[in-house]
Amino acid sequence: MQHDELITRARTWLAEDPDPETRDELADLLARLDGPDAPAALAELADRFSGTLQFGTAGLRGELGAGPQRMNRAVVIRAAAGLAAYLRDEGHAGGLVVIGYDARHKSADFARDTAAVMTGAGLRAAVLPHPLPTPVLAYAIRHLGAVAGVEVTASHNPPRDNGYKVYLGDGSQIVPPADAEIADRIAAVAALADVPRPDDGWTTLGDEVVAAYLARTDAVLAPGSARTARTVYTAMHGVGKDVLLAAFARAGFPAPVLVVEQAEPDPDFPTVAFPNPEEPGAMDLAFATARAARPDLVIANDPDADRCAVAVPDGADGDWRMLRGDEVGALLAAHLVRRGATGVFAESIVSSSLLGRIAAAAGVGYEETLTGFKWIARVEGLRYGYEEALGYCVDPEGVRDKDGITAALLITELASELKERGRTLLDLLADLAVEHGLHATDQLSVRVADVSVIADAMRALRAHPPTVLAGRPVLRAEDLTEGTQALPPTDGLRYALDGARVIVRPSGTEPKLKCYLEAVVPVASHEDLPRARTEAAAVLAELKRDLAKAAGI
Repeated sequence: MQHDELITRARTWLAEDPDPETRDELADLLARLDGPDAPAALAELADRFSGTLQFGTAGLRGELGAGPQRMNRAVVIRAAAGLAAYLRDEGHAGGLVVIGYDARHKSADFARDTAAVMTGAGLRAAVLPHPLPTPVLAYAIRHLGAVAGVEVTASHNPPRDNGYKVYLGDGSQIVPPADAEIADRIAAVAALADVPRPDDGWTTLGDEVVAAYLARTDAVLAPGSARTARTVYTAMHGVGKDVLLAAFARAGFPAPVLVVEQAEPDPDFPTVAFPNPEEPGAMDLAFATARAARPDLVIANDPDADRCAVAVPDGADGDWRMLRGDEVGALLAAHLVRRGATGVFAESIVSSSLLGRIAAAAGVGYEETLTGFKWIARVEGLRYGYEEALGYCVDPEGVRDKDGITAALLITELASELKERGRTLLDLLADLAVEHGLHATDQLSVRVADVSVIADAMRALRAHPPTVLAGRPVLRAEDLTEGTQALPPTDGLRYALDGARVIVRPSGTEPKLKCYLEAVVPVASHEDLPRARTEAAAVLAELKRDLAKAAGI
């Protein structure tokens, strides 16, 4: 983009920006063009105005700031106007849109703007009463008979980010072609002045919607089940605490011991580098609390509480071990099978193949989907769904999305029942390994400052597909952009090896290249487990090394 055109775009944006904070930010950036740091200011303008934040199946997500490549009120108003136009065109004029939001910077403003746009477009809008977990919004859509829902959240992204997640009336997130059709209507929005935004006319819901969600959590637990496991809980500076504590109290579990430093919402996430339980160091305070409280397990939600992380005691010296998402996914599946659950058990293709073996042994349905609960939630006859990134859907009739609150209830019920028999979650994982083989998973995840690095890595792998990984021949290489009989096209690569599997894909929500690794090792007995674990760890390490080399990362 030429210098003059860039400045014209920035000044046009400034003239209609409804937010004093981003107006001041942009005005300052333009003023710096006349000073000594003009080159840096020009580069920053180019970064903000050389395109637009793209609306897709994850909705919108990006860094807060002024300009079309950032999350701000102007971008949100256009997104809401595009969504409203789509809903009207689909025959939902006058329908209800429910709007939820987390406690990040600007979330309440974005929710209010969305309500105003929906009202101005002739739809009815209802906003949740205060910052709440994303699963409450997903529940409220179906509970209230809405035609759509919006959750303002950036989930576990860094503090500088925010996002905009869209659900349709079935309570699940949008998938193609709805995302492209909404994006087209967003692009058709002209001046913001043309978007009606009344000052009132929408409803702010009361806590009765939270009470209804909590009542629905009763369906997750078996009547009369053990409720004795003691927990330490961290909300990771997010919005999960009050709802989780209420759910645990309602169920009759011991009150969780809180990680007080992370218990209250704080959009700056001061105690963690990234507010994601999977990130190094994020669980340090939780483990410190656990070493003092000596609970049976540690539970963590991410900031919008749709994910659930679990850690368990490992040894007699006070050490704690995070369970991988695949391990929790298998534990919950085994628990539901033992309780007699029927229906389809589903997972994303990047999750462990152990779920398929558990389902086959139990005689229940099984299905793989593309990554994301927008796909898992749409599986016909779904009873249980999970993906390795700490997402679990244990009550699809209540919440057709991942839900970190109900997952926490179910894993604590399982821990309680095992505790009553003098056993632990690790004991059950060992049983599953002996029965189905040890399914060890790991991830090679590369965060980049320049997203072109991801495209270069994918291009390198497509141009020169690896034929051997970890000393094992690649039996089948699939480019998932072409789709398969069971899966629609997606940007990913899948390699099948004897006793191992690799999937490579760009993250849909963060600047990361993700490589999902699995090694499957037969186990003869419980005594054979140490040998199997050593073998699996060696295979995973070799897969990481060889894949990094092949991708040039």
